[in-house]
Amino acid sequence: MRKWTCTGTASGTGRHAQLLAGLITQLGQPRFRSLLLETLQPLVPAASYSVYRTGRHSVPQLFLSGSLGVPDTTRECWSAYLSGPYRSDRTLITETPHEEQPLLCHLTAQEVPAQHRARVYEAHGVAERVSVVQARDDGLFAVNFYRHQHQAPFSDAQVADFEALAPALLALARKHVALGVVQAPSEPVSQAQRLLALQPALTPRELEVCVRLLRGMTYDGIAADLGLGLPSVKTYRNRAFDRLGIHFRNELFALLLCAPAAPLTRQ
Repeated sequence: MRKWTCTGTASGTGRHAQLLAGLITQLGQPRFRSLLLETLQPLVPAASYSVYRTGRHSVPQLFLSGSLGVPDTTRECWSAYLSGPYRSDRTLITETPHEEQPLLCHLTAQEVPAQHRARVYEAHGVAERVSVVQARDDGLFAVNFYRHQHQAPFSDAQVADFEALAPALLALARKHVALGVVQAPSEPVSQAQRLLALQPALTPRELEVCVRLLRGMTYDGIAADLGLGLPSVKTYRNRAFDRLGIHFRNELFALLLCAPAAPLTRQ
């Protein structure tokens, strides 16, 4: 694993500027989400990416993610990360005193701790990562691009291109998130709608907990994702299960299989 501070001395080229111009025009627009990955293809051919906030003193949050040329399992990766590995992840931590100075990271799956590697990398075909991360008061803001197992390793030239682009990519991703345009949870919404069709009395918090249980998240992961204490998560789970007339998680899965697919909207 290699980590180094982003000094701003990496020399960008006209090719870099041309690629970034397209991203700038899409700031605050839905197209930015897919364009962020597509833009890097000529220089850093990653198959997936993620933009998230993490850190010991912050609530983890996935802002943007996507894949190109492979099934999109970035949400599943995020859930797996929250199920335990994020608590001990030191790959994005800088030991330098200049906390706000961006940090660059390049690692392969073999360099990731065993639990993290098994749950996130190996389970989803991820082989390598390049990242740019910046520490702020609200946690670590990270922009990550992933090579998958079917792809050739990133070359030194591709890593150098990423280094040249990293400060601009970080700033653009931060700005896009600040504009309030984050990725919409498409699958969890449909699950929530189907649960509401079964039991309209479910509260928003009860739905959020149930949806995350259906996604395979642990109670600790749900607590971190929603910014709640573990006892609160279990209270919402118990209330939801009482309303649904069930006692166990496997019964929740069984209920969803029989739930109507037509959406139900709250009035």
